[in-house]
Amino acid sequence: MPMLSCSAITCVYNKDELCSKGDITVGGSNAKTSDETCCESFKERTSQDYSNSEGKGCKTIKVDCEAQECVYNDNCKCDAAKIGIGGSSACRCEETKCGTFQCTCK
Repeated sequence: MPMLSCSAITCVYNKDELCSKGDITVGGSNAKTSDETCCESFKERTSQDYSNSEGKGCKTIKVDCEAQECVYNDNCKCDAAKIGIGGSSACRCEETKCGTFQCTCK
């Protein structure tokens, strides 16, 4: 499982730039660039979530990967040693991205 660093601090699962969900899915089946990927597991944090947030962030996490052209995609699982999810002011999953994505097409 990759080590995860997540800057999508507006996500309900973000705990100190780690993820408390346990697993995520990186979308972008036809992606050729990092900007064409997203964290499909992103869920926007509401003001109510700030006071009711639970769980601990995990340093490593299971990552399902739909980005078929990524060099780290091994049978729809991410095999990178570490990944970074970006999207510090995201309100929707489409505003996040996998910063570790590297296209096999280069």
